[in-house]
Amino acid sequence: MKRINDALVGLVTVAVVVALVVAVTWVRQADIGRHQRTVVARFRDVGNARVGNAVVIRGVVGGRIEGIELGETGWVDVRMKLDPTVRLPRDPVVLLNESSLFGEWQATIVEREALPADDVVQREIAAATVPGDRLPGASLPGIGKLTAVAGQIAGDVATVAGRVEVAFDDSAARELRGSFRNVAELSSTLAKVVRSHASDLDTLSRQLSGVIGSLDRATRTVEVTAQRVDSATTSPEMRNIVTDLSVGAVELRRTATQVRTLSDRFAASQGHLDVLLANGDSILVKINAGRGSLGLLVNDPTMYYRTDSLVAQLRALAADIQANPKKYVSVRIF
Repeated sequence: MKRINDALVGLVTVAVVVALVVAVTWVRQADIGRHQRTVVARFRDVGNARVGNAVVIRGVVGGRIEGIELGETGWVDVRMKLDPTVRLPRDPVVLLNESSLFGEWQATIVEREALPADDVVQREIAAATVPGDRLPGASLPGIGKLTAVAGQIAGDVATVAGRVEVAFDDSAARELRGSFRNVAELSSTLAKVVRSHASDLDTLSRQLSGVIGSLDRATRTVEVTAQRVDSATTSPEMRNIVTDLSVGAVELRRTATQVRTLSDRFAASQGHLDVLLANGDSILVKINAGRGSLGLLVNDPTMYYRTDSLVAQLRALAADIQANPKKYVSVRIF
C-alpha cells in the first residue's frame, strides 16, 4: 500500500513538472523543434522594449525579441526570432512602440513607405540605414512621453485660462457690454443713413449707367476712327507721303551732318581767333605800356614831333630833288 502511494506521488510530481514546463513554454510562445530565422535591427534608443516582446508584421505576431545588445558607436542591436513562414515586406524597417496602456512594447516591421509623417522618426530611420543585413529602426514616443506632453499642454491651457480670467473681470465685462451697445447703436445709425440716402444711391446708379453708355459710344467712335486710319494708311497716297517723309528724313540727316561739320570748323576757327586776339591783346598791352619802338612812338610825344619834323624835311628834300635833279644825280655818257 505504501509503495502504491509513493508511485502516485511520483506520478503527480512528474505531471506537475511537465505542466509547468508546458505552461512556461506556452507563455513564452516558444516553438520547440521548429527552425526560426534571426533578424537584427539597429536603433539609436529602444525605449522600454524588453527581451520577449512580440514582433508584429501586418498586425500578426510573427516572432519575439530574443536579445538586446549595446553595439558599437552608441547604437543598439535588437535581435529578433521570426517564424519560418513569415515573409518580410519590401524595404523593411522596424518601429518600437507601446502595444498597450500597461507599458508593454512591441517591435513592428513595416515598409519604409508606410512610416508615419514624423520628422524625428524619418531622421532616425535615415541615420540607422547602413549597408548590410541590419534593418534600420526607430522608437516611437511612448505613453509616458505623450502624457508628459499632455500635462505640459494642460498646464499651458490652465495658465492661459487664468490670464483670461484675470483679463475678463467684472469691469472688462461691463466695458464689453458697453462696446456691444455702441456697436448696436452704430449699426442702427448706419441703417438710418442708408435708408435716408437710398434715393441718392439710385440717382448715382443712374448717373453711372449714363457714364457707362457715354463710354460705350466713345469706344465705338474710337473703333471707327481706328478703322478709318487703318484704311487710310493702306492707300497709295499715304504710301507716297511715307516715301517722301523717308527721303526728307535722309536729306535732313545729311544736312545735319553738314551743319555738324561746319560747326566743328567754326569751333576750330574760333580757337585760332582766340589765339590771334590773345596775341593782339598782348601786343596792345606792350604798346600801351610804352615797351618797344612802337610803344615809344605812341606814348612819347617827343618822338612824334621829331618824326613830324623828319617827314617835313623829307618832303622838302623830295621837292628840291624834283626841282634840281642834276644837283643830286649826275649822268655821264661816254
